[in-house]
Formats: sequence, C-alpha cells, structure tokens
Amino acid sequence: MYFESRAHAGQVLARLLHKRYRYEDCAVIALTDGGVLVGEQIAAQLHCALTMLVTESIEVPGESVSIGAVSQGGNFTYNNEFSSGEIEEYVSEFHGYFDDKKREAFGKINRLIGDGGAIGKEMLRDRVIILVSDGFSDGAVISVALDYLKPIRIEKLVIVAPVATIPVVDKLHVVADELHILDVKENFISTNHYYDDNSIPTHEESVAKINQMILNWQ
Repeated sequence: MYFESRAHAGQVLARLLHKRYRYEDCAVIALTDGGVLVGEQIAAQLHCALTMLVTESIEVPGESVSIGAVSQGGNFTYNNEFSSGEIEEYVSEFHGYFDDKKREAFGKINRLIGDGGAIGKEMLRDRVIILVSDGFSDGAVISVALDYLKPIRIEKLVIVAPVATIPVVDKLHVVADELHILDVKENFISTNHYYDDNSIPTHEESVAKINQMILNWQ
C-alpha cells in the first residue's frame, strides 16, 4: 500500500479510529517528525490533544540499525528486537562510542525542547494513549515510548501506523491493547518509500508546532 502523503495516511487512520474513540478521553503521541503529520489528522478527528515524545536514536556504527534511543527524560532504552546477548556484544565492542552518543543525544534534545518540553506526563494520565508513527522499520522508538509511559497510569494503549515490518507488528501485538497498522511489509524498504510526498518537518519545526498546539488545547 502506498500513500499520497503522511497527512493522507493519517486521514485513513483517523476514519478507522473515529467511531471507536470519538467520545473517549484520548491523547495522541507522535513518535517521529513524520508521525506528527499523521497524528495531526487523528487528533483533529478525535478532538483531542496531540503531543510528541522527542527521542534521538543511536545507530550501531557501520549498520543501519538502531541499538536504542534516548528520550527527553534522559533515559536510554535498548531496542527490544535485540537479545540480551546481542546487546552485550555491541556494548562490549562500542562501549565508549555509545556513551558519547548518549550524552550528545540528550544534549541535543535539551537544546531542542528547552524548558517547556513537548510532552507532559500530567497530560497523559488516565487517558487512552494513541502512539503514532509514520512507519515502524524497527522497534527502537516503541521501546523508548513504553519506558516513558511505564510510571504513568493510562486507560489503554493503542498503537497506529500506516506501515510496519512483520517483526515489529509481532512485538506490538504483545505490548499494545489495540493495534491499527494499514500495511504490514515482509520486505520493508524504508518509510519514505511508501509516500509520494516526503515533505517532513524538521525536529525543530515539529516541536514548535506541538508546543503551540498544546497551548491552544489548554
């Protein structure tokens, strides 16, 4: 399945979610900059808050795979697609490199979101949480989101995306109360591949947009 744009994919997902969640107390959390464009459509249909969990992924040197990601709370969460043995092997080989990248990532997040931040735990408590991405190529960002949500009492966890890989969807079935993925790919190429229009806001633009939306919503 291909989409005209991330907004188009968001409209399709919004129609799926509208009947079920229109009168529920929801909060939509975008997990990527592209996810903000998808999530905007869902939040508009459900008349609920849209926010963003700002993260920075850290890739294994020489491989196009994320070992994990740092969240705006400063926590580093390993990609749960790796076994403990694989993680130990990577950490042993690249220990100093990963430590440097974690500090660099957290510093970047702090500079980006400033004092206000793009998400507040008090906004999420006792709500149906809808986690949104424009595409799940691996489970790294979901691992971070689950770690962030762990201390927060929520009503239900719903995870949605236009496209995802089979291994990610298998894992999402375990952690989500409800899952809405429009297309599951056996041979996932890249998230951008499935959109005709790949105009995506920068991290800075996404955070500025989200913070303005939160101010308007409050």
